Amino acid sequence: MWPTRFPGRMPPGPRGGSTGAHADDESAGSAYDARLVRRLLAYVRPYRVLVAAALGCIAITAGMQLAGPLLTRWVIDTAFPTRDVGLVVQAAMAFAGLLVVQFASSYGETVLTAVIGQRVMRDLRQELFTRLQQLPISYFDRTPVGRLVTRVTSDVEALNELFTAGVVAGIGDLFTLGTIGVVMLFIDWQLALAAFVVIPLVLLVSRVFQNKVRSSYRVIRTRVAQLNAYLGERLSGIRIVQLFGREAGEIARFETLNQGHLDAQLKSITYYALYFPAIEFLTTLALASLLVTSGVLVEREALTVGTVAAFLQLVRRFFQPLQDLSEKYNILQAAMAASERIFGLLDTPPAPGLTPTPDLAQRVARVRAEGITITFENVWFAYESGGGISEDRVQQPTDLPSDTEVRWVLKDVSFTVAPGHSLALVGHTGAGKTTIVNLLLRFHDPQRGRILMNGEDIRDIPVDVLRSVMGYVQQDIFLFAGDIAANLRLGSPIDDVALHAAAARVGADRVIDRLPGGWAHELGERGGGISVGERQLLAFARAIASDPSLLILDEATSAVDSTIEAQIQQAVSTLMQGRTTVAIAHRLSTIVDADEILVLHHGEVVERGAHRALVAAGGMYERLFRLQAGTIVPSERLPSAAASG
Repeated sequence: MWPTRFPGRMPPGPRGGSTGAHADDESAGSAYDARLVRRLLAYVRPYRVLVAAALGCIAITAGMQLAGPLLTRWVIDTAFPTRDVGLVVQAAMAFAGLLVVQFASSYGETVLTAVIGQRVMRDLRQELFTRLQQLPISYFDRTPVGRLVTRVTSDVEALNELFTAGVVAGIGDLFTLGTIGVVMLFIDWQLALAAFVVIPLVLLVSRVFQNKVRSSYRVIRTRVAQLNAYLGERLSGIRIVQLFGREAGEIARFETLNQGHLDAQLKSITYYALYFPAIEFLTTLALASLLVTSGVLVEREALTVGTVAAFLQLVRRFFQPLQDLSEKYNILQAAMAASERIFGLLDTPPAPGLTPTPDLAQRVARVRAEGITITFENVWFAYESGGGISEDRVQQPTDLPSDTEVRWVLKDVSFTVAPGHSLALVGHTGAGKTTIVNLLLRFHDPQRGRILMNGEDIRDIPVDVLRSVMGYVQQDIFLFAGDIAANLRLGSPIDDVALHAAAARVGADRVIDRLPGGWAHELGERGGGISVGERQLLAFARAIASDPSLLILDEATSAVDSTIEAQIQQAVSTLMQGRTTVAIAHRLSTIVDADEILVLHHGEVVERGAHRALVAAGGMYERLFRLQAGTIVPSERLPSAAASG
């Protein structure tokens, strides 16, 4: 048998980690799960021709393991006693030919198993990424991104090891083991039994090794997760670390975590360092038993010297697969744990309504032609963490927990925005403003009530149709790495003329013209390389480039200066004509011209009306307006929660 595939004797530890030591990361997994294996085989089935070819190469390689010892036996027992040099030369040439065949079959096995593993990895990664694109926003709210990245990278890589160095190679080891064992028994059963006497000890040592490495693997994975979590958080917050002079303390804490990871790795390496010498010792013990037995049999002339020489080679080749199978066991165990996490993600139900609409362009055109009327009818909403309720549409109000058991974010919210009109949402932080927008965008669905677009429940409207008529500007701007034009298009078929016109309407063209490369300028990750205000201008241009019928603004001018804000407000006034607009505002000066303003407090609409009427009413809006204007007296101040808005 060729030397082990792991010459460095390193454990198959994890190649990545999530953002925290989650229970999934600590699970070492079972050694074998028939259900998971059946699902994995479904990904191999398209490449069954390659699998058959790889197994054929393995069979040839295993056969070559027997050819050398048998050829040695023939030379010693036949050619040497007769001093026939020609037979020795023929045997040498045959041996050289066998080596060439063995080289070719081993090469084919390695290439074919690698191709199978890489193609299965490609298919799995594609399916995982596709499913991630389809999951509801609520899933990402409760799942760290680092864990999802780990699923697509290191967990898929663990399955690659399963196919390249695990399953197919393991089958080869079993085939080699069985073939050599049968041949040894056929040649001389007494010598075979003398060699097999140490097998129980080999199995015992291997079992102890497997249990120890399994526990060690779990610890290593936990340490990696803790290390990655700490590293990611500190690098993301590096400004705060340096601002408060925490460099020395953070370095010391990282050193502690790093040392813990080192200790776990060294412990695992110790197990490997003990296991392989133990197997070598037992192999040597088997050879000693073989020599003692063969000496007795040769003395009785019941055995030839060539047979003894062949057995010495066969015993070495017999115990090599046993040693390799213990490593395959650990690969299989890691793959079972990885596949369980991968299939758990793939089995997560996608968000409803994401099936592509065949007549998307026609439906969008009909909605645009009608104009958009948005209606909230007695909407109640709570996130899943509050009371453990879900967003299933089938639930009735009587099925839900009582209001005292649920932390409602919205409570009985109702309003209507007619085509071409504007609605502004104001209130303190946590009042429910952004939640209303999230419901309108169908990032979540309400537990009670309905949201209508042109009289139709938005849950009956395909998501791609719904979002195609909307333009959304977030407070937290996200731009992708890439050029300016690609960021404003985001894959939509918008021509250059429309793109440049959209940028000019909000003043983003001046920002673009100042950048090196202009429209072809490459932005860094999350829009790195330009200021927050410039990012917001680009986001505004992106939202209006597709000429949306419904404009949603979430504090859209929070990051720009007064001059740019005035330019945007002028552009917005033009853009809002003929469009339905919903705007969240903390600066009340930006929404004084809204057709209707809703004042939210703890998820409830406490006031509604136009700006002048609300100021004249002397309620919460009036106090908040005067607070921002700087004319409120201390005794009239709002509660801290309200004042924060």
